[in-house]
Amino acid sequence: MASKILITGGTGLVGTKLTNALRTRGDEIRILTTSAIRAEQPDAFYWNLKDQYIDYRAFEGVDYIIHLAGAGVADKPWSEKRKKLIYDSRIKNTNLLFERLKGSKVKGVIAASAIGYYGMDTGEKWLNEADARGTDFLSDVVADWEEAIFSLNERAERVTALRIGIVLSTDGGALKKMAPPFRYGLGAPIGTGKQWMSWIHEDDLVGMILFALDKELEGVYNAVAPHPVTNAEFSRVLAKTLGKPFFLPNVPAFALKLVFGEMARVVLGGNRVKADKIKKAGYPFKFNKIDEALRDLLK
Repeated sequence: MASKILITGGTGLVGTKLTNALRTRGDEIRILTTSAIRAEQPDAFYWNLKDQYIDYRAFEGVDYIIHLAGAGVADKPWSEKRKKLIYDSRIKNTNLLFERLKGSKVKGVIAASAIGYYGMDTGEKWLNEADARGTDFLSDVVADWEEAIFSLNERAERVTALRIGIVLSTDGGALKKMAPPFRYGLGAPIGTGKQWMSWIHEDDLVGMILFALDKELEGVYNAVAPHPVTNAEFSRVLAKTLGKPFFLPNVPAFALKLVFGEMARVVLGGNRVKADKIKKAGYPFKFNKIDEALRDLLK
């Protein structure tokens, strides 16, 4: 049966593909947008975090909310202003949804979270959903974000948070930034190259959101592929997929720290995250291994 679904972050990398997938199968989609111009479209409704405003019509008859909004973590260096935006665009907008849903009850909320919950660098340890949070900036953000997400239990029959890993797509995100030097034969591992990359193909992330919706999942699930790789292995496979040589020395950590400051820890660190819980729930991954994913995206 078709559902009415309200999406935040619906015009972003994942949100655009998800919106198309939901419409293809017959669901009615509404988009919450911060663009007043986009809000003039019949499927879109305006919201503004600064003014604590949401167009109430967005919620009329809605069955589910898919909450993906949040400023990009690795888009710009982390000034104090940028860190505040990263925080506020996740926690404050979730709290705003909570307030505006007062008196309403939706069937479910599926929200983006992040594997940054575990910390920016957790070494060789395998991590699952029961592991403790980290103690750095990103883990603070994600822990508060999830607290806000699960406060929505008062407004929804069930709430699901997907701790998303590195999303692989040619339309944006890490791969779009990493691929250009590799295309010119200039790719190299970053730092030691030993840091773990827990990745997920964009199609599997969209598929996982649809799966969580249809199977009525609740709680926290890691949204990562079953086989994370080190940065060195990712770099080697990326070069091979593009048919380019792979011989340059690693990009030194100090150079990244000079350019990006604290944000460099995002790429110099990493997490080795398990997908066992979502697999046990029955999600059928399309892309289990990095060579399969990169071949599909870069073919």
